[in-house]
Amino acid sequence: MRCAVLGDPIDHSLSPVIHRAAYAALGLDDWRYDAVPVPAGGLAGFLDGLDPAEWRGLSLTMPLKREALPLLGSHDDWVRDTGACNTVLLEPDGSRHGLNTDVTGALMVLGEHDVPVTRAVVLGGGATATSMLLALAERGMAHATLLVRDPDRAADTVGAVAAHRSAPTVDVAALDEVEELEADVLVSTVPASAQVPGLVAATARVPLVFDVVYDPWPTPLAVAAQRSGRTVLSGLDLLVAQAVNQVVAMTGRFDVPVGAMRRAAEEAMAARSGG
Repeated sequence: MRCAVLGDPIDHSLSPVIHRAAYAALGLDDWRYDAVPVPAGGLAGFLDGLDPAEWRGLSLTMPLKREALPLLGSHDDWVRDTGACNTVLLEPDGSRHGLNTDVTGALMVLGEHDVPVTRAVVLGGGATATSMLLALAERGMAHATLLVRDPDRAADTVGAVAAHRSAPTVDVAALDEVEELEADVLVSTVPASAQVPGLVAATARVPLVFDVVYDPWPTPLAVAAQRSGRTVLSGLDLLVAQAVNQVVAMTGRFDVPVGAMRRAAEEAMAARSGG
């Protein structure tokens, strides 16, 4: 049975390492998981070319998480609420079911650090930011400050958060005009290159930093938080957690080897950095 992660670029993805480690530990010797480059606009054609007798599941990353929605026959509530899909299950009858394991993965990670989340600052306004905001809303977030490059393009994310049953309020500001911020948690979905000194300084008082980037690591935000003794959660934490849920959905197995998956990811990261 075949599975894969799709996106563009995709060479950096650790998903093949993580999923293959799960298959090996579960004894699924006839399962494959690859990384396949699929650019924006190419998802429909790729899906149409798959044989459901051979393919079971797909992980989606940038820029495909929102492109997938009209191509699904059904989806879970988190896909509906976020407007983003990071997992496609290919059923034997050819139908496609979408999942958003970014939200459930974030909830798993946040649940391991049981801190009060009333106020949040989120950097970036894309599909991953939407998923993170809804996970925070599930954890009790009442207000968020969303910092984005272009505030005019944040409407979909703001609307998704406002529609949550707890109706959190969201302020939107430009990423390059940020001043000192106070919050319970900082979530960054922006590249390390966008984490300029002014931004790092403006968020220096936030006690919990959750940076969804995992390569390169550590990011400037993570370095500053570690040096000041604050709690840091990484993109690797999120990547493994959401992959656990994907493996369950794709294989039907609940005895997922979380430890083996995490070790495989850490070893791959160490090999990349020469460590």
